Amino acid sequence: MAASLWRAVMGSGAPSAQADPTDGVDFWRAPERGGWLDKQGEYIKTWRRRWFVLKQGKLFWFKDSTVTRASVPRGVIPVATCLTVKGAEDVLNRKFAFELSTPRETMYFVADSDKEKEEWINSIGRSIVQHSRSVTDDEIVDYDSGQPTTGDRS
Repeated sequence: MAASLWRAVMGSGAPSAQADPTDGVDFWRAPERGGWLDKQGEYIKTWRRRWFVLKQGKLFWFKDSTVTRASVPRGVIPVATCLTVKGAEDVLNRKFAFELSTPRETMYFVADSDKEKEEWINSIGRSIVQHSRSVTDDEIVDYDSGQPTTGDRS
């Protein structure tokens, strides 16, 4: 999952040594949300318990909850690439499950309680809205003329 998300965000091919998947985010300090979730693997569909950190439009995961400046994330999802986050208990037949969908794939997670599931869905949903690119007036095209509009709606 992380590999294909990496390709989706960074382009095809292996990540270069200079590429920074954290994009300069201080993930170790004051996260918007942090906690344990079970995450389904991308290729081998086993479940692994991981510590997740949501900060500045990125969802990071780690093997343990002690996250420092020196920690290396096991993966990162830029939430601006996500389309939906919603409950998935019926899909997985697991309590407290939710899914996060991008144009290329759907990832599955399981929280420890219904309250935590709802808090993660709400936090990720807010982050998606805050970090998704919006269309500005300058980008609206008048399809009759093929020219950008000037913002005048007459």
